[in-house]
Amino acid sequence: MVSHIIAAVLLLFSVFVIVHVDGGNIPTTQDGPFKPVTVPLNNSFRGNAVDLPHTDPLVQRTVEGFEPEQISVSLSASYDSVWISWITGEFQIGDSIEPLDPESVASIVQYGRFGRSLSHQALGHSLVYNQLYPFEGLQNYSSGIIHHVRLTGLRPNTLYQYRCGDPSLSEMSDIHYFRTMPDSGPKSYPSRIAVVGDMGLTYNTTSTVNHMISNHPDLILLVGDACYANLYLTNGTGSDCYSCSFNDTPIHETYQPRWDFWGRYMEPLISNVPIMVVEGNHEIEEQAENQTFVAYSSRFAFPSEESRSFSTLYYSFNAGGIHFIMLGSYISQDKSGEQYKWLERDLASVDREITPWLVAIWHTPWYSTYKAHYREAECMRVAMEDILYKYGLDIVFNGHVHAYERSNRVYNYKLDLCGPVHITVGDGGNREKMAIAHVDEPGNCPEPSTTKGDYMGGFCAFNFTSGPAQGKFCWDRQPDYSAFRESSFGHGILEVKNETHALWTWHRNQDLYGSAGDVIYIVRQPERCPIKPVVHKR
Repeated sequence: MVSHIIAAVLLLFSVFVIVHVDGGNIPTTQDGPFKPVTVPLNNSFRGNAVDLPHTDPLVQRTVEGFEPEQISVSLSASYDSVWISWITGEFQIGDSIEPLDPESVASIVQYGRFGRSLSHQALGHSLVYNQLYPFEGLQNYSSGIIHHVRLTGLRPNTLYQYRCGDPSLSEMSDIHYFRTMPDSGPKSYPSRIAVVGDMGLTYNTTSTVNHMISNHPDLILLVGDACYANLYLTNGTGSDCYSCSFNDTPIHETYQPRWDFWGRYMEPLISNVPIMVVEGNHEIEEQAENQTFVAYSSRFAFPSEESRSFSTLYYSFNAGGIHFIMLGSYISQDKSGEQYKWLERDLASVDREITPWLVAIWHTPWYSTYKAHYREAECMRVAMEDILYKYGLDIVFNGHVHAYERSNRVYNYKLDLCGPVHITVGDGGNREKMAIAHVDEPGNCPEPSTTKGDYMGGFCAFNFTSGPAQGKFCWDRQPDYSAFRESSFGHGILEVKNETHALWTWHRNQDLYGSAGDVIYIVRQPERCPIKPVVHKR
């Protein structure tokens, strides 16, 4: 019933968001660069950074047998195809587990245009993954059967209805709905795209999701760190501290049922609104035989093959006139590596006459002025910033830092009218709480050697060699490239209006629905900033 109500609200009776902005007119990036602004910390608001317990009705299993649960929709590389994913059967956790047989339940989706019969049927594939620890006292995990089915031949900007499961077992879901993306073109865009990061599954998260639902998104972008299962021991005991509670275990263990809780909680929303995900550090989840990202790569469907990356950690897709590039912060970004070579090919294939907007998403920000994770991704920036700049990247979305920050247009730490706008939205509501300290405040500049992140390659974060921070590792004031920053939980909405104008609004959880904590028009100027394609030597 909840799923049907949300589907009706989101897909049939969608209304435009009314944004209340003090001062009247909405500023544009053409008015910038803006003088840096820091909103003072509101000490009365921290939200409720406490995880939903396993007893909460929103995370409990409500199906029986092999009925589908944790249903979600994700996009393929273009409008005419989507993925439907779900799970059947119960997970197992303990010392001795017997994985389910993924071939025992069929992966079938019956679908059709809204208001017509479910006359089409698609068959997909299924899998089971394990999270294994060959150490005494750590419990192993085996998932339910995960199903992924790709629907093809769909019409653009069209409402479809579907159900999934195995009809031979009489184990089918209720009917759900999704709307396809508009066809790619310079005047064709989804109405509203929600951007959220570092969600977790706390009472803060529920506030974020409720606000997001009220903004009626057509697409959700999750910029990494979904459920934070790795803040739990395999016995289900949780901790706020990523490093201090696990120092006695040979491998940093993770409690995989939190993934199932998150999937159940999110189902009413993402079974009707497509979600596209890129990995964060909390998805690494080491296990036996040096395996990583297994839960992330198994539970979500990605248009990897369709975008010719063949990796779940980086891929691309179109949504109307926007080309999205999803990059991996925790895989090699070196110019000799597979991700960089794929990025070269993908950028060269983008026709900006058809998809004028180029938006990139990865987890770890390059331009954050918070002490948490400061310059952690510097090697990635050094490797990839030039090529993205030359191809005219418009917007970057990141997470990882649990706060909000929007940059002026920037390139190589300098104000640049042709550089992209970097936006950090790692403020979805996870239990690790907010980032508050800024590196430009006295005593907050970290030692360079402490800024290297795990799985982030070598060390590249040296003192600045020019500009106001020359010879220093941090600025002694809020940097010129930082336009606006605030420590609050929330999410953002991107509304691309045409080939040159996109409205960005950031919504804080503590505010009334329909109001915005930050709002700006991001304006492209292709005549002023011509794209300079890179000539690749073969």
